[in-house]
Amino acid sequence: MPELQFKGKEFVYNHHLTVPYRPLVLDASKSVGKPSLNGNLIIHGDNLHALKALLPMYAGKVDCIFIDPPYNTGNEGWSYNDNVNSPMMKEWLRSNPVNAEDMLRHDKWCAMMWPRLTLLRELLADSGSLWMTLDDNEVSNATAMLDEIFGTSNHETTVVWEKRYTRSNNATRFSSSKDYVLVYRKSELFQPNKEARSQESLDSYENPDNDPRGPWITSSYVNPALKAARTNLVYKIRNPFTGEMVEHETNAWKFSLSTHAKHKEEELLWWGKTGEFKYPRLKVHLKSGVVAVDLWSHEFAGTTDQASKELENILGRGAFDTIKPLKLIERVLENATDQDSLILDSFAGSGTTAHAVLAANAKDCGNRRFILVECEDYADTLTAERVRRVIRGYKFEGIQKEELLRESLTWTKLKKADGLLAKVSEIEEANAGRFDNISKAVKEGELTVTGEKKVMERTEGLGGELTYCTLGPELNVDKILTGEELPDYLSVGAWLFHTATGEAFDATKAKEKKWYLGESAAYHVWLVYRPDLDFLKSADAALTLALAEKIAAAKPAGKKHLVFAPAKYVPNSKLLPMGVEYAPLPFALYRIEKG
Repeated sequence: MPELQFKGKEFVYNHHLTVPYRPLVLDASKSVGKPSLNGNLIIHGDNLHALKALLPMYAGKVDCIFIDPPYNTGNEGWSYNDNVNSPMMKEWLRSNPVNAEDMLRHDKWCAMMWPRLTLLRELLADSGSLWMTLDDNEVSNATAMLDEIFGTSNHETTVVWEKRYTRSNNATRFSSSKDYVLVYRKSELFQPNKEARSQESLDSYENPDNDPRGPWITSSYVNPALKAARTNLVYKIRNPFTGEMVEHETNAWKFSLSTHAKHKEEELLWWGKTGEFKYPRLKVHLKSGVVAVDLWSHEFAGTTDQASKELENILGRGAFDTIKPLKLIERVLENATDQDSLILDSFAGSGTTAHAVLAANAKDCGNRRFILVECEDYADTLTAERVRRVIRGYKFEGIQKEELLRESLTWTKLKKADGLLAKVSEIEEANAGRFDNISKAVKEGELTVTGEKKVMERTEGLGGELTYCTLGPELNVDKILTGEELPDYLSVGAWLFHTATGEAFDATKAKEKKWYLGESAAYHVWLVYRPDLDFLKSADAALTLALAEKIAAAKPAGKKHLVFAPAKYVPNSKLLPMGVEYAPLPFALYRIEKG
């Protein structure tokens, strides 16, 4: 497989391993509801450090990752600021922020993204998927990078999204109307959801013969290939109405004789109501959904202009630039999540991902959760504030619009105009009390019916909760034992549990008073610790024979016990026969299990 090369790759290849662990610090004053690390999270801090902080609890648990990183156009003014200890990287810091004149901006972008994508993959569940939006500036580099990190076989697709449908007068050469959404899966366990059929698609299905299997359409039985090219698909078919044996004059059939026999047995051949068709057609019954496609129109996934108006309604004019529309992320969630999924966005920006998750839950009574990370100072005043308003409701003055019908106008539909007008009338009648006005418009061959409501006071909230977090000081075991830093029990426990086992820590299983952290695939893990320097220096913090016997008897036999403690007063010759292994706190940072 070709390998992506960029300046600095050798320094960032394993940089994620050297990033220090910093615990999450909950801020109740900026949260909605009772703060909890098991709920919706918005984290203010460097996303590389935040991703490392999430590993102990969320490694292998995230179902869907959506990220909208800097496109690296040269106009964003982002900075490369990862603390990589090399003279070359430090030299780069002198030329921050990155701009269009920076000849190494593509290398810097790759150096910035590599460790973050590596950590994101660790957080992703085996059945999970990553969705990343980009434009032409970095899409080729990003694809090569993701191929290396995820494997080329796990490139699910690249979606082309029509982000705008008008030309930019500011463009000097080509006006760009599209962005890309790169989609990668963790493994083959990821299965994209089927998409709901459009009303136009549903209307094309009928059931003129009262088939008990439901509505259907037909497709041609005739192969585009000539008989001479597909001799194995040439045979005669009996018309049940006339008894005549027929074959196409010039072309083969689409199906083999054995498949045709199955179609006949299942009564899937349609000759017309009275046998008026010269050749049969195949009945195709309506299914619950359709497979996703990799071309998303602006009608299907929204536009950047719509995104700006959505945010303006919530926070006011000029709140943020380069926003993704709500509908785009809703489409991602429809494809990649179910009602209980966990969604992560580590380039949170204006908080659209959280808004989309809350909207999806309100729509189907789901329990999806989000984790957002934003490093900029507006994490509270913009990112979290948008989410707080969406949860609680917000003041809004203007016209709220809801699309009630969008239908392409074809010649066939125009011939059935009475039915189409009747459908519009039914929509007007059903929604008369919901809107102040229902507008109808025909543009570019499409009929749209839109409900319009004047909102002068308040838009109702979608409900939900969020916990606002910051990143605490770097956790260092040596400093704990000197008293310089004394984090709480769960912060130390989560870090040690994940570091030792490679598995996610479940705080609900921990029993602090009994020194128990939880169970991994191979161990019961224990931690003797209190954020009290006098205790840590005392004999009470040591692993004694009495404590070891108590630990060994506490859980059913079959798994070993791994005990972290500042000291031990019993030799390994007595511990090991009991199935107890000791890990001294100052030297705890190593993997005991291979994960």
